[in-house]
Amino acid sequence: MSDLDDAKTNSQPVSKSKPRQRRKQPSPDSDSDSMPRNGVVSSLESIHIPPRMPKSANDGSSLEEVELSLLNEDERRVAAANLTRDDAYVSKAKAGMSTKDKRGMILLIVLYLIQGVPLGLAFGSVPFLLREHLSYSQLAVFALASYPYSLKLLWSPIVDSSFFQSVGRRKSWIIPMQLIIGSLMLWIANNVQVLLDEPAENINKLTFIFTTLVLISATQDIAVDGWALTLLAHENLSYASTCQTIGLNSGYFASFTVFLAFNSDAFAARWGLPVLSLSTYLKFWAIICYSVTFWLIFAKKEEKASSEDDDMDLVKVYKIIWGICKLPHVQSLLVIHFVCKIGFQANEAVTSLKLVEKGLGREDLALAVLIDFPCQMLGGYLAARWSAGDKPLRPWLAAFWVRLGFAAVWTIIVANFPKPPISNTYFAFLVDNPIRWNKIGDGTSETILEATECVSDLGKSHCADIDGTCVTERDGYFIVSTVCLLLGVLLLVGYVTPTARRLQAMPTSRWRVNNIPH
Repeated sequence: MSDLDDAKTNSQPVSKSKPRQRRKQPSPDSDSDSMPRNGVVSSLESIHIPPRMPKSANDGSSLEEVELSLLNEDERRVAAANLTRDDAYVSKAKAGMSTKDKRGMILLIVLYLIQGVPLGLAFGSVPFLLREHLSYSQLAVFALASYPYSLKLLWSPIVDSSFFQSVGRRKSWIIPMQLIIGSLMLWIANNVQVLLDEPAENINKLTFIFTTLVLISATQDIAVDGWALTLLAHENLSYASTCQTIGLNSGYFASFTVFLAFNSDAFAARWGLPVLSLSTYLKFWAIICYSVTFWLIFAKKEEKASSEDDDMDLVKVYKIIWGICKLPHVQSLLVIHFVCKIGFQANEAVTSLKLVEKGLGREDLALAVLIDFPCQMLGGYLAARWSAGDKPLRPWLAAFWVRLGFAAVWTIIVANFPKPPISNTYFAFLVDNPIRWNKIGDGTSETILEATECVSDLGKSHCADIDGTCVTERDGYFIVSTVCLLLGVLLLVGYVTPTARRLQAMPTSRWRVNNIPH
């Protein structure tokens, strides 16, 4: 038991170092010069205890004051308040956030914002711009660009262990990654029109370019996540996820919702605004990215890495990761995350494209997402607060049922979507790669040509060449959505919920890895 625990148990503060011998205090009228008046000298010669006046001669407070003085500043405050260290952190958090932590949160939000901009383009806007010119199978090829963000754990030890001490542990990666992001966005801005004019022929090139952009953004994210651990005080570390939610979603929102709206001819004509091209948008964010990076180089100083951090070489970090992955509880958590999105995968991946295919304008979809954006911000903040305590997975499990419910509602909306134009009433109701089997006919009951789709320009041209009419005999979107929803409910009830409750009930010590070989 530690000294502080003894202090709490006995309701009496104790010293870290117990003096071997306590000399008798002289009387106030003593003429001896060998002892200071009203003071105490410890047998530890290197420690001098300043004199303290007791409240009364017999209340024992003098001894208590002397023993408190042997504690350092933080320990004395903890002992005096009869608190443990963890209680002290909670007390500090309640006292308010320091100016340093507030500035750190602003910096984190800006850095997450920069990575959210290319992610919004790769995951949202560009697929929408290509939808009219590519088949769903070709869009599925482009979707491979999102994979680096999901696999960043594989090279995160390299980012954590390799750096220049003179630059900073995290800045050594953030600075070059953001310079590359800005340069890539400038290159795309100057060449994007050529690529978009013939997207079917350039689909592999487009996929490679945006995969590289997402890869660099994911690497920047690794470094920013690590920097959050030292930018914020221990008692405010829970706000790091809030910074990520605000920054990342804001960047994604700007590149998906805002850009799609201002890039729409109908939206620009309605509000009398010029159409925002992808090239102009990319140049703007490239300038922002360069500006923030140069500020980091010349104005922001990173604290030096501790000796413990220096000891974390690359091989040791990978061994730690492997040791963590071998923990049975971690393996159960990995399985949960591997299967958890099955229930609403079809809804998240395809529903927005289906709505546009049914006639919903891009600007209307952007407006719907705009209304949804504040809800995402508020939800992230509330989830961070709700997950604090001994049941951190509670909001995640509750949100599971909500997401499955919305997936079912959206499937019904797509099935009953009216023909355009869309009324304002129905649009208000909307606020919040299917497998297709199509047959192209000539206007008669006879089928003269089968095709995989007739949604893209290529599929439509096949139909137009023979003066045919596209008839969808069976839309795989509804089949896939239904199967996903059923699997999602079964997994949630039979595996995810009981496993998550069992994991969150385990003590913290069961999640730690010991005896990692050097």
